[in-house]
Amino acid sequence: MGKYLLDIHIFLWWMSDSEQLSQEVFNIISDGSNQIYISSATIWEIAIKEALGKLEVDADLNFAIEENGFLELKVSAVCANATKKLEPIHRNPFDRMLIAQAIEMDMTLITVDAYIPQYSNVKVLSFKKHKK
Repeated sequence: MGKYLLDIHIFLWWMSDSEQLSQEVFNIISDGSNQIYISSATIWEIAIKEALGKLEVDADLNFAIEENGFLELKVSAVCANATKKLEPIHRNPFDRMLIAQAIEMDMTLITVDAYIPQYSNVKVLSFKKHKK
């Protein structure tokens, strides 16, 4: 059993049944013995992108988290404060929060983001997108 935190891309690809997910990531998410977390920061990022017209998600995200058996990881003061200790490798505040949450909560962050694996103290499962 493992504890995994999905970034925005992985979460959206999972919900859309995208072929861009690697088989390894698909197997991890599908394995009922794993705990799969979605950060409230990810939901916030999606909401902002939807409001700006940069993204369209045709799903109730709260229901999607529950329906898929995922767990919501709320933004805590501890994790928010931990972002100040991170090196300035990544500038996106949402990704910085996910990094801090993964570190503080001892989770593996699943991502396609090339910057995140540059942090030496975060457990990351990183992969490149599949080409269609």
